Amino acid sequence: MTDSPSAKAAPDAGLDAYTARVGMAHRRRFGQFFTPPEVARFMTRWVLGAGSTSLFDPAFGLGAFRDVLPDAAAIDFSASEVDAAAVRHWRASRGESGRFIAVEDYLLAWGRRHANIVCNPPYMRFQKFRNRQAVRAAFARNLGVRLSGYTNAACAFLLKSLAELAPAGRLAYLMPLEFLATGYGAAIKARLLAGGHLFALARLDCERRLFPEATTSVGLVLYDAAAVHQSVRFYNIERIDDLGDFPALRPTATVARRRLDPAAKWLPHFRARQAPAASAVAAPLGAYGKFSRGIATGANAFFVLRPSAAAARGLNPRVDCVPCIARSAQVRGAVFDDAAHAALRAADQPTLLFSPPRRRSAQVAAYLEQGERAGVHQRHLTSRRSPWHKMEARPPARLLLGVFARGTHKVVLNASGARHLTCFHGFVGNALGAKFEDHLFLYFRSRVGRRMTALAHREYGNGLRKLEPADLSGVPVPAPGLLATVSAAQVAAAIDEARHGGAVPAWLEERFAPVLAAH
Repeated sequence: MTDSPSAKAAPDAGLDAYTARVGMAHRRRFGQFFTPPEVARFMTRWVLGAGSTSLFDPAFGLGAFRDVLPDAAAIDFSASEVDAAAVRHWRASRGESGRFIAVEDYLLAWGRRHANIVCNPPYMRFQKFRNRQAVRAAFARNLGVRLSGYTNAACAFLLKSLAELAPAGRLAYLMPLEFLATGYGAAIKARLLAGGHLFALARLDCERRLFPEATTSVGLVLYDAAAVHQSVRFYNIERIDDLGDFPALRPTATVARRRLDPAAKWLPHFRARQAPAASAVAAPLGAYGKFSRGIATGANAFFVLRPSAAAARGLNPRVDCVPCIARSAQVRGAVFDDAAHAALRAADQPTLLFSPPRRRSAQVAAYLEQGERAGVHQRHLTSRRSPWHKMEARPPARLLLGVFARGTHKVVLNASGARHLTCFHGFVGNALGAKFEDHLFLYFRSRVGRRMTALAHREYGNGLRKLEPADLSGVPVPAPGLLATVSAAQVAAAIDEARHGGAVPAWLEERFAPVLAAH
């Protein structure tokens, strides 16, 4: 067999045959999510657009990047691939020897330099990556870099490729973008910014069609070592066809390199215009207080009880427990009051948080002994508490935000005495925030508030969005002077509308509109 171009099997057919042969468990073990031809074609064209005819792929897989080359014989192509089964399948399906493929663990193969690099690395958490300790030692030895235990495999690939890229080379990576909003990502972003060679980051908003099996947001890293860029372009690719006309695309944002903080979260740049807040109409949420996560029990199955379970154990629901909201699905409306919690209790929903007083009844003591026999006291959180069954002392929060959402996040006015667990974040207001708590509830339910909140959420695959308390402190909200223009009677009337399924009144949307205009 030779390495000359041959009639190629259709990529989808090759992928289906490979999956049928090795199974999904094998693909998950190697973190394999194969590159769509449209994306591979764009990446190779961009990398080779600088004029070089040399190309290296650190994670060859089923050869997506080589398959889209218009003339593979004219390109000095080389690759690494750790999965021998994938290489065998490619060789058999293409009828080529594939001598340019090194069957090796790229993260353990050092000492080379590459003119251009194009890659779709494995998608898996670094903790689950094979040879984890050897890889960490290799990075420390060869790069002087101590990889965080939270770094995923794709980021390890990227760091190594950046170190191996030739001074005039280009690099294109298709990878998860979660590092743009995580602590461990700071070191990676700093490396990308060094020297001014980062050209663009493109989030593939069409990822659900391209990567139906992925569980995280996916995008492109475009790095040009031959050029120095004073700004970084952020693109939000909504249609895969847009990649075909990439030079004509208008970035969502173009941010000066000196303004990009590696420790900050970069995901908002894919959707927000950067503009200073107008202090007359807007202020950061932190001026009013902060959101905190809900109560983490460490063992919900033990601490969160249905009324029937509490009764069966002889526990007093008014003395030994406190009312709680255990699941997001338990809250369906905009206002959650005592009647709503009573309805959940009547339906025997898990609504009681076991939180016994210091003076224990015999029934409480028996239940604690049952928990210890089951090892509940030895779990991660419980083992760090003294005593192990003591709950966090958090009063009921009046303003709640849902942690996860696939559309818009839940915004709830908690008019009950129920504590919330980790399914919600609760607002803890300062003196100013306590005065405007209900105003802020209406703002976060408004269209303007939801758009501003979207700047803070972290995006994952299949449309999943998550809010973190620390990210919410900088969300733009109306300044106190603007909120004060809405009277208590108007607030009460708007809340009553929300209680009965209505939207925020149009006049109130208009009142909040200056916040959006300022950003």
